[in-house]
Amino acid sequence: MIDTLNKRNGILPFSTVEAAANGDYGALCAIVKHYQSYITALSIVRLYDEYGTPYSFIDEELRRELEVRLITKALGFKFRPE
Repeated sequence: MIDTLNKRNGILPFSTVEAAANGDYGALCAIVKHYQSYITALSIVRLYDEYGTPYSFIDEELRRELEVRLITKALGFKFRPE
């Protein structure tokens, strides 16, 4: 029930975050997939050609860097003791 509510509200389940912090590959992939559209939006770069025409593209290097940082933070996530 909680996992269903979390998916409907766009929140990652606690069990996924906990598994990712313990190094579970599948959980890490789920976290990256959850944030994939946000990372892509942050990676869009707008440039202008010599005529002043704007064009946008996804900076793949920046996108990968953001993914690596997300994975690094997920692996190092510390839970507060209750």
